Amino acid sequence: MWEARSARRSWFGTFKIAAGTAPPTFANIRRNRLKLAKRLSRLGTETAFEVLVKAKALEAQGKEVIHLEIGEPDFPTPQSVVAAGTRALEKGHTHYCASAGIPELREAVARDIRTTRGIPVDADWVVITPGAKPIMFYLILALVEEDDEVLYPNPGFPIYESMINFAGGKPVPLPLLEKFAFRFDVSELRQRVSDRTKLIIINSPQNPTGGLLMKSDLEAIAEIALERDIMVLSDEIYARIIYDGSHHSISSLPGMLEKTVILDGFSKTYAMTGWRLGYGVMPPSLQAHVSRLVTNSVSCTAPFTQIAGLEALAAAESEVSEMVAEFRRRRDFIAKALDAVPGIRCLCPPGAFYVFPNIQSFGMTSSAFADYLLNSAGVAVLSGASFGEYGEGHIRISYANSMGNLAKAVQRIGEAVERLKT
Repeated sequence: MWEARSARRSWFGTFKIAAGTAPPTFANIRRNRLKLAKRLSRLGTETAFEVLVKAKALEAQGKEVIHLEIGEPDFPTPQSVVAAGTRALEKGHTHYCASAGIPELREAVARDIRTTRGIPVDADWVVITPGAKPIMFYLILALVEEDDEVLYPNPGFPIYESMINFAGGKPVPLPLLEKFAFRFDVSELRQRVSDRTKLIIINSPQNPTGGLLMKSDLEAIAEIALERDIMVLSDEIYARIIYDGSHHSISSLPGMLEKTVILDGFSKTYAMTGWRLGYGVMPPSLQAHVSRLVTNSVSCTAPFTQIAGLEALAAAESEVSEMVAEFRRRRDFIAKALDAVPGIRCLCPPGAFYVFPNIQSFGMTSSAFADYLLNSAGVAVLSGASFGEYGEGHIRISYANSMGNLAKAVQRIGEAVERLKT
């Protein structure tokens, strides 16, 4: 019996029934269902976090899992940076600040960019954001209209394609293939650019492959961008984590300073993923609009994290060098060890902290192979297809883990591959 003003729970949800009213009908329930905006159906995700949930569920059952799925340094944030952030909290830097960031950090970032990229920028070119992802989001919202085309690396960071779709643009993948050491074919680049191309996204060193674009690659993109008046988003978040070769920013090429937005941050270089501190470097005319998007979304970036970022730029160089040296040691080990596993082919990447081994010989999809390693071997990796259609046939392994765990993981992978033959 339906009682006046009672709350009854069913599989439809929770409804409060006023006195003298009839119970809800199916028609009323259907009308009252949450109606989401269609654009949410175009929003993707990061598979790494989904795999982490699966891995944690196995651990809750008592199974040991080696985590090679999450893309973050396993090193602590440098102690001097933690201390600077703590002092900032104690001194009361816990209130609003300018949407574009505190002046001291904007100037420090500009100074660092002038030094590392060799380009003449000042603080007016810099926007500080809570993590580097917002720069992708804000730039695409600022530039891309309905049905505009955006060229992006594939396999690549999945949020590129997700945000292009969300904004109503058309994602156009630029294949990065193993036969080119995960660089692109210049002729393919030219074929995929059209009169509707509004933005080109590049990432070097790259997630998920660890590939590194050469100066000649950047020159080919610059030629097209200048010829067709196309902006470039240059994701340089791994610019300090390079083992072979050198980092080149497309912004330093003739004519490209005004056509480029640099995305960078503190998460990878300074092991500050949880601090959420990133930035974009862009022409001041665009910076003003991006700052307005900051105002309308998050208001500002926490000032105490920005003060910690100041310390990172000023005094954490030795910790960065030590971290990169350790990553190099791990890369050398895991690339060689995986390449020796029968059926697996693994290039030795020049940057970032990922390997992208080829597993096509096993006749399984990347997703099936990744699931097999998790459930059969207790090794959490990511499907290459999670990074786009051209990642199929590969898996991504993050070597941001200890040498002991990496050795154990390779042994488990080898044993799991051997079981596939029986």
